Amino acid sequence: MHEVGIAQSILEIVEKEAAKNNATVVKKVKLIVGEFTGIVKEALEFALEIVKKNTIAENAEFEIEIVKLKTHCKHCNREFTNNKQAGFLCPECNGILSIVAGKELNIEYIDVD
Repeated sequence: MHEVGIAQSILEIVEKEAAKNNATVVKKVKLIVGEFTGIVKEALEFALEIVKKNTIAENAEFEIEIVKLKTHCKHCNREFTNNKQAGFLCPECNGILSIVAGKELNIEYIDVD
């Protein structure tokens, strides 16, 4: 379950940012997670609940927004969502697809007091 390591890294970033702003409490954190990262939302939520105990973010809400996989074919200039074909080949022209969304793992904002 690599979500525990990810949760620990997120919490480290949150704590550093809170300290930079002289915050005493983290109220809310919004995360953007691409579905192609392989992160399971429920597992990340569980991991965050565990790692935030006894920290400045102990009572914080962690909102997780999942970004769907979106691909683009440079050959026929079409975009596709939920195209999880092996090899990422364009279903229209068989060209190679590039990922344009769905690889994200970002902290969108941290709400502190």
